[in-house]
Amino acid sequence: MHHRSQFPALTNKAYFNYGGQGPLPQVALEAIQQTYEYIQQAGPFSQEVNDWATQEADRTREAMAAELGTTPATIALTEDVTIGCNIALWGIDWRSGDRLLMSDCEHQGIVATVQELQRRFGIEVDVCPLMATLNAGDPVAVVTQYLQPRTRLLVVSHVFWNTGQVLPLAEIVAACRQANTAQPVRILVDGAQSVGLLPVNLSELGADFYAFTGHKWWCGPEGVGGLYVRPEVLSELHPTFIGWRSILVNKSNQPVGWQPDARRFEVSTSARPLYPGLRAAIALHQQWGDSQKRYQCLLDLSKYLWQSLIAIPEITCLRTSPPESSLVSFQLDGRSHLKLVQFLETEGYFLRIMLDPNCVRACVHYFTLEEEIDRLVATIQKFCQTGA
Repeated sequence: MHHRSQFPALTNKAYFNYGGQGPLPQVALEAIQQTYEYIQQAGPFSQEVNDWATQEADRTREAMAAELGTTPATIALTEDVTIGCNIALWGIDWRSGDRLLMSDCEHQGIVATVQELQRRFGIEVDVCPLMATLNAGDPVAVVTQYLQPRTRLLVVSHVFWNTGQVLPLAEIVAACRQANTAQPVRILVDGAQSVGLLPVNLSELGADFYAFTGHKWWCGPEGVGGLYVRPEVLSELHPTFIGWRSILVNKSNQPVGWQPDARRFEVSTSARPLYPGLRAAIALHQQWGDSQKRYQCLLDLSKYLWQSLIAIPEITCLRTSPPESSLVSFQLDGRSHLKLVQFLETEGYFLRIMLDPNCVRACVHYFTLEEEIDRLVATIQKFCQTGA
């Protein structure tokens, strides 16, 4: 309870929408405010502040890398997952006839970007039906089946944002490495729902590009994320957005090349006071326990929620077994999902609807309370019984 009390947003509501955005802890709010005040007092544009900003960026990459099993040099600071994915998607030297493979569970922002790539470069897009493997089937076999000789990139989420399914990512990466294709298949991972939820070791997973954000399961401020680029493929990915952070300059301040690591994909001025805010949030999670301990607690709570929901006759959970993540999606029998979510919000419970598949998604975090879940379930039962 003491740990939970450090999140102001949890004092007046029952929050079940961590997959949309996590609540900021008080230490993060204070770090952001103090940093804005410092910048105004010391600058806002001065040599002192500029040196400080470089150090803050370095510290933030270090904090991300420590949580994700990699080195700071592999991480480019971004604003969110969508930007990270766009960097990877547009940085490939596409040619007409190249093929891109993605799952049928990807976020609409990624789907729209892929559609624009298809329009501009004449690439072919294949979609593999991984939603059907939620309760049965082999995702690795499905991905392998849909790889083509000219497949250049696989785009897939580590945890699906709609169903909560966790993919066996390391096995999928291995299958792509072994595929009989004209050139190596690169793997871009949408990590929006995995970082801060799962224990993630990017060096061991082997994905080429892994985009993530700090504002969901890390409970950091919106506007700070990252893109991991595997060192072996750094030279293959071309910067699309270019700014002073991307480049090296000579004594005359003229560009002479790219930064030697993933910083080449950073652009220009960012909301730098958000960096210490995110680091404060990450540090608070680490005080509670390591990533494996937090994940186990998430699994226990999501199982408790799932078991409580399947006991309601009017509800069908998408998963027929306990969840592998803390996203629990369910459907109502003949009732409006939108009306349920609106009703729950008036009662102080925050969830969200999904459109594909049509369902309601509830998310728990490791500091969600079982009695909170009990009250949520009782309120859902009330809606089902009264038709509110």
